[in-house]
Amino acid sequence: MRRPEDGVGDVEILRRIRAGERDAVDELYERFRRPAFALARRILADDGLAEDVLQDVFLGVWRDPYAYDGARGSFSSWLLAVVHHKAVDAVRREESQRRRQARAEDQAVLDEPVATRDVEDDAWSRVVADQVRSALGELPTPQREALTLAYYGGYTQREVAALTGTPLGTVKTRMLAGMRRLRTELGGMPGQGGSALDDAPLDGTAR
Repeated sequence: MRRPEDGVGDVEILRRIRAGERDAVDELYERFRRPAFALARRILADDGLAEDVLQDVFLGVWRDPYAYDGARGSFSSWLLAVVHHKAVDAVRREESQRRRQARAEDQAVLDEPVATRDVEDDAWSRVVADQVRSALGELPTPQREALTLAYYGGYTQREVAALTGTPLGTVKTRMLAGMRRLRTELGGMPGQGGSALDDAPLDGTAR
């Protein structure tokens, strides 16, 4: 319980702080440290955070000693109200930081499988491309030429015929024979239900 003279002493210390006496802040801290810490600790449930709040409060009194208005009540009530306000703000900051961290961790968990799948898909695509190139190399030159122009060059079968000076029917025959050989070569690739060329068009267009 505070006595009436305690209030007089509070005002005197505040007057000295306003006069620029640094040791007056230390006296004020010693005067209110225990009740202020108990209040902050009860709100924050953390000794370190409670100490941070006290440091912030008393530093604030030193920086702006005129923030207290005697017409609004006793200095002790005002100071403890400031401690309460600062402690509540600290709780909100901590909770906000925990939520951000939790969201970041959740997002990392969600992103990890996607990133892993992307890497695996890229690796598998490279394996398939290498297998296709290798299989193309085993084809007779006319068949390889027609398929390379169609599926790597993006030309239609009519354009392949024009580029190679070959009748369209011959180009179609070469591509059909080449496709059948490629399907045979690639049909046994691990992880493939069929070949990478199962849906390749033979109707005059190329993918």
